[in-house]
Amino acid sequence: MKREFLTTADGSVTIHLPEWNEQYHSKHGAIAEAKHVFIRAGLHYFTKAHPDQKTIELLEIGFGTGLNALLTVVEAETLSRTINYTGVEAYPVATSEVEKLNYPALLSVPFSTFQALHETVWEEFFQIEPGFALRKQQKKFSEIDENQRYHLIYFDAFGARVQPELWTASIFSNMYKALKPGGALVTYAAKGSVRRAMQAVGFTVERLAGPPGKREMLRAVR
Repeated sequence: MKREFLTTADGSVTIHLPEWNEQYHSKHGAIAEAKHVFIRAGLHYFTKAHPDQKTIELLEIGFGTGLNALLTVVEAETLSRTINYTGVEAYPVATSEVEKLNYPALLSVPFSTFQALHETVWEEFFQIEPGFALRKQQKKFSEIDENQRYHLIYFDAFGARVQPELWTASIFSNMYKALKPGGALVTYAAKGSVRRAMQAVGFTVERLAGPPGKREMLRAVR
């Protein structure tokens, strides 16, 4: 599938798939969206709700460009938490594509840190920075089968318009099972069908103000 590079509204670059008319991040700002949805509504929410939880097991559905992971590396030090980060991705971004992404420069993070996120071995935890270890898994989201392992899930799959099979009760049942009680899942999506699929498997779901260019997003809690 052809892949192009698009500079979004906040100056950060994302990958665009013209065949689907879809991109990895919002055209209204890749970094702005990721900070709003996954850091503020996800990581910050969880740490405030669970101040005594010093080690956080975090699962990302759609590792993609590594932007969410990079932002979480930065936050791990600020929050004084230890984060064990599992990123699941069926179709990894190529090294040549990673080099065209400008997130480290915009976030004042060494490119070597961003590069390490992509070049670490798969299936094993690797210490990227003090307080942040990464494990990448190359598999389909439907293959996730873990029981009460994670405190937080970043659900960042391609949208339901192009991959509706990733936004079903079957997938969210796997997510519910993988979360510990009190754990949360955050996503940029806000469609009624997505919310109902989450509720059908037991999640308590709330609509939140969305990132730039989007009215709402969802947070689901087990």
